[in-house]
Parts: sequence; C-alpha cells; structure tokens
Amino acid sequence: MNVYDNDIASLDGTPDQLRTQQGSLALVVNVASRCGLTPQYEGLVALHRTYGDRGFTVLGFPCNQFLEQEPGSAEEIATFCSTTYGVDFPLFEKIEVNGESRHPLYAQLTETADAEGYAGDIRWNFEKFLVGRDGGVVARFSPVVLPDAPEVVAAWEVKPGEVDGWFE
Repeated sequence: MNVYDNDIASLDGTPDQLRTQQGSLALVVNVASRCGLTPQYEGLVALHRTYGDRGFTVLGFPCNQFLEQEPGSAEEIATFCSTTYGVDFPLFEKIEVNGESRHPLYAQLTETADAEGYAGDIRWNFEKFLVGRDGGVVARFSPVVLPDAPEVVAAWEVKPGEVDGWFE
C-alpha cells in the first residue's frame, strides 16, 4: 500500500492532507513538544529548508503515547512548533503510533526494519521513516539518530557524478 493513501488530517483539521504529499520524498517523524529529543526539530527544519525546493519534505505526526510528552491541543502544538523552532513543514493531527489504536499509517510504517534489523513498535518520539515518491517505505531510523546524521542524509542525497534517483 502507498503510504500517501492513508487518510489523515493536518494539524489544523483539514481532512485528507497526507495525499497532498504524493510525489514527495518525505521523512515521516512522530514528534513531541516536551521530550528530551524535541531539539531535533531544529535539524528537521534545516532538512526541510535545505531540500524542500527539490521535492523533499518532513512530515510531523504529534503523538502523546510516550510519557505524555505531547499533551497539548492542536493549536498549542502549532504555536510551540512555530514560535520555538520555526517549523514550516507539514504537521498532522495527533495520532497513536502503537497499540490497538495505532493509526493505519504507522501500522504500515512499522513493518519496515531499521539498519539494526529492528521492526515493530515505535520505540520513542522522533523515530524516522524515509518514504519515496511512490509512497513506499525506503528506510527507518532510530529516535536517537539525528535528522541530519550522515546515514539519514545519505539515504537520499545524490553525490556528484551519481545518477539522480531521488531528485529531479
């Protein structure tokens, strides 16, 4: 199934907004405002701004399942993200990423293993998934792997002299 086929609203409640990202190369991240990893927003914003004009985007999915570190309303989350970190990438409605109420998007994403072979439940806030333009999951990265870590960027960045498989 194409990841972009999942029905999910934006943080402001606009329905079915994931489909609007179809054709983008995306880093999908479950985010939280009160987590020790929250400063990763800086790296996510930098990636979005650096590669955004080439068809790359970060997609943030607030989740309150890990020690209730994303307790705010949609408006509170949006305000925090924009005023504290200048977030300008798409944020979606708060969802559950594990358990019986896991959003279908994350049921699909969690089937992918990371470089260490881990597949299954999301371990913590800021777990990352690289999704190709075709909606297929390309890679998974641990929450402690920084957004601008060499292995993350190398998953899509084309080096001089290489064939451009991701960007047009």
